Amino acid sequence: MEEKENIEVQETEVAQEVAEVQETQEEEKVTVLKGSKRERGQRKRKIETVEPVESEWKEQVVQIRRVTKVVKGGKKLSFRAIVIVGNKKGAVGMGVAKAAEVIIAIQKAVADARKNLINVPIFRTTIPHTITGTSGAGSVILRPASAGTGVIAGGAVRAVLELAGIENILAKSLGSKSPLNAANATLNALKDLRSFNDVAKSRGISLTKMLTK
Repeated sequence: MEEKENIEVQETEVAQEVAEVQETQEEEKVTVLKGSKRERGQRKRKIETVEPVESEWKEQVVQIRRVTKVVKGGKKLSFRAIVIVGNKKGAVGMGVAKAAEVIIAIQKAVADARKNLINVPIFRTTIPHTITGTSGAGSVILRPASAGTGVIAGGAVRAVLELAGIENILAKSLGSKSPLNAANATLNALKDLRSFNDVAKSRGISLTKMLTK
């Protein structure tokens, strides 16, 4: 009888110990969950407080055109996007891309434009000299203008000049009215511009001497 009573007492003690261990484990789990919830809340707050950084590069869609390609079995529909990218500090580029969706075409055109950036020599918010650019059947004439004139241009030519950072200029588009030709002609003209320093170095004289003549 005494042995049975001892066994029962040992079993009750073991059961109590197991119950206490389970209670402590549950309390630890609750504290861990509370801590994780707090951490998640803090992370969410941190994510919400982060402000988006504005990029210096600006994008402008010049044209979105639906094009079809005749393939075996019918016609394949796609979209062509022309996008101008610039930082308004002398860097500008144009990209052309095609895709089955408009958004994808714009994204591909932006990536293409950033690969084809050119540097534009700007002199007192305008260009150094008059120049003409051509592309296909289209041509664009660019002339420097005094302060307060603004950008006298339209369409794709205006988009290229504004994103390049030119504030005062006179432009005239001749020939083809295609936005692609106009933008290409404008970029070709800006690419051929020469700064006063480059001209002075090529002549072998100082900049002040060249400007005072």
